[in-house]
Amino acid sequence: MIKQIPKKVVNKVKKDSERGARQAILEDLFYDFHRNRYQVYWMNFVRGIYFGFGSLVGATVVVAILVWILGQFTGYLPSAIGHYLQQVVDAMQKK
Repeated sequence: MIKQIPKKVVNKVKKDSERGARQAILEDLFYDFHRNRYQVYWMNFVRGIYFGFGSLVGATVVVAILVWILGQFTGYLPSAIGHYLQQVVDAMQKK
């Protein structure tokens, strides 16, 4: 008599098979688009340059907006914090 295979084992084998098929498809796609390592390294280098530049511009905009918003509340904050924020706003406006 043949024993029944536990459902847990069947699901694990099925999941592993699907994962292997997905990995094979991704590897095929990768190697179709990038035939040599030089292209991959160059693309990642350029991507890193753009990522760094975008991060710098984004951080500058966020800090400028934050300082502007805090500058609107300098009159309502305690004197030490308000005075410090006013100095920051003045320094930014001079440049």
